[in-house]
Amino acid sequence: MLDSYGRDINYLRISVTDLCNLKCRYCTPLNGCEKKEQKEILSLSEIKDITEAFVSLGTQKVRITGGEPLIREGIINIIESIGKMDKVKDFAMTTNGILLEKYAKDLKSVGLNRVNISLDTLDDKKYNHITRGGSLKEVLKGIEAAKKVGISPIKLNVVLIKDFNEDEINSFVSLTKYEDIDVRFIELMPIGQTYKWSLEKYKSNSIVLEKNKDLIKIESTDISSPATYYKLPGGKGRVGLINPISCKFCDKCNRIRLTADGKVKSCLHSNEEINLINRYRNGEDIKKIIYDLIMSKPKEHGLENGDFISRNMMAIGG
Repeated sequence: MLDSYGRDINYLRISVTDLCNLKCRYCTPLNGCEKKEQKEILSLSEIKDITEAFVSLGTQKVRITGGEPLIREGIINIIESIGKMDKVKDFAMTTNGILLEKYAKDLKSVGLNRVNISLDTLDDKKYNHITRGGSLKEVLKGIEAAKKVGISPIKLNVVLIKDFNEDEINSFVSLTKYEDIDVRFIELMPIGQTYKWSLEKYKSNSIVLEKNKDLIKIESTDISSPATYYKLPGGKGRVGLINPISCKFCDKCNRIRLTADGKVKSCLHSNEEINLINRYRNGEDIKKIIYDLIMSKPKEHGLENGDFISRNMMAIGG
């Protein structure tokens, strides 16, 4: 479905929970987030019905996010219900990988195509620090489990953080030499209560190319992808750069976000949202609501003008 600027809005990102088993410093406030009551969170059947409404309007790509989606009770049932929708051509999940070893086989069996794994460091101590207690070994086991059952391609999302993982850029890039994986460096975005910390730790993705001058730019098969892709000479995998700050990609944005508490956002970096779940529960025509939302999708965000949103990232969906 085309919005008022001619963009094909065919991508729905669904946050199934705003809770997480990690407390990453750029995502979660130090004291955590307030836990919502069960009635405030989308039920399994509501997620299915709303997703079907989006699909009927042209959504072909669905991504499950959180918080951490694998801690959501009934997550396999959610994946199965969406996996059965014939018009969904690309079905993926973003996860921190901590529970992936446990769930990889089941996820594959009920229709999940691929996973993006958030991984900002390859150092045990640094991983424990940035996640406030996470175990890198569990993530690595999860990656291997996903490979074993054939969930592919695997993409590693690396948030570039000043004075934290700049020294690991080459190590991450080297992973693509012999592994058929994508390593995507993402610029740190100022969002929610952690925006001041994020502004202080921002580093442009240009440093990746400065440190790896042999990377060769390649064309992406997905023209709506926010990443610009590169390859090492003879490399099996790809290196992606996602630059929402230094080089925003609003002109090809094709996504809508559904939060765990039933709000829909047409722009990640806007405070504007519609309480879809209340209107659904009141018996309103949600297809019309979704249509109107898509048609009013803004042309671009205003991050460069200091337009920061108040919701924390884990409450929106990564």
